[in-house]
Amino acid sequence: MNDKEYMDLAIIEANTAFSENEVPIGCVIVYKDKVIASAHNRKEQFNRATAHAEILAIEQACLALNDWRLDECILYVTLEPCPMCAGAIYQSRIKRVVFGAFDPKGGAYGSNFDMNAIPRLNHYPSITSGVSKDECSELLKEFFQTKRQKICE
Repeated sequence: MNDKEYMDLAIIEANTAFSENEVPIGCVIVYKDKVIASAHNRKEQFNRATAHAEILAIEQACLALNDWRLDECILYVTLEPCPMCAGAIYQSRIKRVVFGAFDPKGGAYGSNFDMNAIPRLNHYPSITSGVSKDECSELLKEFFQTKRQKICE
């Protein structure tokens, strides 16, 4: 499979989040061309600020590999990771991050700041941005438009 196909799986996760009234962000983690983890945002469901798609997927991947080091893994996520998730990516040594939409309010790989530009860290994942960005962006826009309409009604 290629980046677009793996991102499509992350988008399926994001759609699940949307249907559960969660911010529609989905994530999959791939190891040796096999999906070993998939998750979507569950902050509302779990009442946990840390229940981001990336964090939940990283936890699954660590369990799947029985290792905290995910240095041969690729993380696909529909929205640019926030600083917390970028920190978890750094800590787990994920080798590559592929994201869809940019996050100008909270992105940590170029939009707000660039985690990879911080000197002296001992790990820097390679970053591929903008894969299926229009589809990822539209899903987020639709979700927040729906939220705003409900508030105005």
